[in-house]
Amino acid sequence: MLHVEKIKPLSREFLESIGFYWHTDADQTSYVADELVLVSNDEVEAYYEAANTLYDMFAQAGQHVIDNNLFHELNIPFNLVELIKNSWANDVHWHLYGRFDFAGGVDGKPIKLIEFNADTPTSLYETAIIQWAMLKANGMDEAKQFNTVFEALKENFKRLVVLGGNTEDFAEYYDGWKILFSSIRGNIEDENTTRLLQTAANEAGFHTDFAYVDEVGFNAEGIFKEDENFEFWFKLIPWENIAIEEGDLALILDEIVREQKAIILNPAYTLLFQSKAFMKILWDLFPNHPLLLETSYEPLKGKKQVEKRAFGREGANTVIYDTDMSVIAKVEGDYGNFKPIYQEYVELPKDNEGKSYQAGVFFAYEGCGLGFRRGGLIMENFSKFVGHRIKD
Repeated sequence: MLHVEKIKPLSREFLESIGFYWHTDADQTSYVADELVLVSNDEVEAYYEAANTLYDMFAQAGQHVIDNNLFHELNIPFNLVELIKNSWANDVHWHLYGRFDFAGGVDGKPIKLIEFNADTPTSLYETAIIQWAMLKANGMDEAKQFNTVFEALKENFKRLVVLGGNTEDFAEYYDGWKILFSSIRGNIEDENTTRLLQTAANEAGFHTDFAYVDEVGFNAEGIFKEDENFEFWFKLIPWENIAIEEGDLALILDEIVREQKAIILNPAYTLLFQSKAFMKILWDLFPNHPLLLETSYEPLKGKKQVEKRAFGREGANTVIYDTDMSVIAKVEGDYGNFKPIYQEYVELPKDNEGKSYQAGVFFAYEGCGLGFRRGGLIMENFSKFVGHRIKD
């Protein structure tokens, strides 16, 4: 059983003073739990190693997808295929950050990959800032946490310039390049998460600016805010949304990348990793790997399993089936037009009240931060964020 400890919650006033406004769910309950999951150093090390091992596997599997033209299997929109290939082919399209979702790891059970949120992962602000503040506000040692997210992001911004080289050489190679950060107007969570990333880029040494996406100009010459041209553009907008809802923009971005007018973060190839159908590719290439769950495009025979949609979010359009395919749990949603995949079911760790916990491990060049979501059998929009503390 997973162990948690009660703490004094952070006040709404304090949370808002540091830019965290999405602290209360629609039912007026706190989104941030007043508890911490207790983990050991060995458990932290296992999460770190799992993230690093899996990223290498994702890179191998991504090459396999491109070499064998498996984009359709992953439900990739056709108007992004060339952009994905171009971003994959050149190292300057650096993957800034993502988040692995895991079952197990804190209950004596093995870590198992559920999925990889590689393009626009949520919970960044919570993992990097809020759970650190929870320890500090409760008089605990803030170093007792697997949480180097902000520092890892700063280092990875430097790798946009030095790539595989030494980040200490950033100033030597940096030539005044600018990053424009964008989110959708009216979404405070996305905006402040984007501004957190902008702060990390500033501290890394970049010149930066912010603009809502409706203020950004796109043409064959590059990406602009008013008349200013930017070499990098960070967008907290899912690639599949751009492809489906903004087809003309997808074509312009394809041309911008092809003509090397700008670099987009996260790169288009992260949509391969984001697709839940990628879990099937991993299972084909690494069958029975201890970190993986069996995944298929067709229902698994005689196994408890989860049906998910390739680009579903927040648990929507998820169904848990028993071994006889009777429904155990189900969440409706708006992603039913995406391709279904079927993944072997694994029970999440539970506390003494029977609540389930899913671990999220951020990755920025390496595993860099742990946080938890708490909820029912299916993690969805009302799941809570739970911080952690490393036991003495």
